[in-house]
Amino acid sequence: MKDNAIRLDHVVLWVRDPVASAASYEKTVGLAPLRITDYAAGAVSFPSVRLNEETVFDLMPLAMTERMTMLPGAPESSGHPLNHVCLALPGDDLQALRVRLEEQSAPVSDLSYDSFGARGTARRSFCFRDPDGNVFEARHYE
Repeated sequence: MKDNAIRLDHVVLWVRDPVASAASYEKTVGLAPLRITDYAAGAVSFPSVRLNEETVFDLMPLAMTERMTMLPGAPESSGHPLNHVCLALPGDDLQALRVRLEEQSAPVSDLSYDSFGARGTARRSFCFRDPDGNVFEARHYE
């Protein structure tokens, strides 16, 4: 039987250089790149990185903004950043991510404690930016 529960399938992030962005997500967060070779060969419009078995981040090149015509007004909203994307991680992975970001001199916020999220109250969290300025929050639930 197919599970048709509502789930997050993908998030589209606007990026300047999708290949460099995929490499950054792989190196810092540990996300597996998808379709990089196909993108580089011009066979697909964008590559992605896999967050988990059900969810990917599509890395949409900013050059595609003028082609976003699926709804009236879509081109005017294309390329605008979202507020942030939050990743929930095990405690050790959260700390390892913070260390990798700091080693790369990436801007990282102070730790926050006891913030509300999809799974209740997260014990610890912090924010960081990817190379294109997208803001991510990383958090740990106990």
